Amino acid sequence: MSERVNVKVLLLFGDQAEVVADAPDAGDPVRYPAAEIASAVGAELSELPNMRLSAAAGADDRLSGWQRR
Repeated sequence: MSERVNVKVLLLFGDQAEVVADAPDAGDPVRYPAAEIASAVGAELSELPNMRLSAAAGADDRLSGWQRR
């Protein structure tokens, strides 16, 4: 079973998006394919930085099921 978490895209690094928990005590950012996120939320790659999203956190803590908040 997965849990939805709030995240923020910090920036793009090449073809990767740096994503961090949208919380004051957020840990280190994790990189995910920017094109995958943009496609899921119906956005252009250039719109991703600073975008707030929700995602499903799987048992392995990998995020998927991106949605705009």
